[in-house]
Formats: sequence, C-alpha cells, structure tokens
Amino acid sequence: MNRKQVFTGSPWEQIVGYCRAIRIGDRIEVAGTTAMKDGEVVGVGNPYEQTKFILQTIEKALYELGADLSHVARTRMFVTDISKWEEIGKAHGEFFRDIQPVATMVEVKALIDPRLLVEIEVDAIVK
Repeated sequence: MNRKQVFTGSPWEQIVGYCRAIRIGDRIEVAGTTAMKDGEVVGVGNPYEQTKFILQTIEKALYELGADLSHVARTRMFVTDISKWEEIGKAHGEFFRDIQPVATMVEVKALIDPRLLVEIEVDAIVK
C-alpha cells in the first residue's frame, strides 16, 4: 500500500521517530500537534490562539497529503485546563463548524512544554 509522510522539521521528529502526518491508502492520521514554531511556543497563555495555530498546522499537513479539513472524521483535543474549553471550542468551531467531525476534549496533567495549553490530533479519510 502507498505510504506518504509529512515532516515539519521539528527536532522531536528525529528524536522520537515520528512524522507530523501519514497517509496510507485512504486514511490520514495527524500526530498530536502543538503550538510550536521554530522551537518557540506560539500564543503563550492563550488557548484560543494556540488552537487556531495548531489547526492551521494540521490543515497544511492535510493539504500536503491531498486532503483538506472536510476529510477530517475525528479530532482529539488534549488540554491542560478544561475550564478553558470555550476558548478552545470556539477556535475548533471556526475550522469545523460546517464539517462537524466527531470530537473529544480531555484534560491532561501536562504537555511536553508547560507553556503549551493544547495538543490536537486528527483522523481523516479520503475517498
């Protein structure tokens, strides 16, 4: 089966041994994505801005694999403070309001950098 991968150049990709996104056949899986750019956290202290940045990053990865947000079937949001769900949900809704994939949001103790407030992964299907 044809396998195509997207890498973002994150130093963690080589250390941990993963890619940002992978397409195998009609399935695309996007790894947990945070608001990191060139080693710096984007939107420090702002879960809405972090979520927007993350979804833009995911959107770019999907395009590289021949898909777009309309192909997303599931999103998983890992947040460090569930009381901020409305800010995170607002940004998610701006990208997915008309698509309405199934979605999960759970609170986690911490992410890899304490300034990161949100991590999102998605599953997409391209037919």
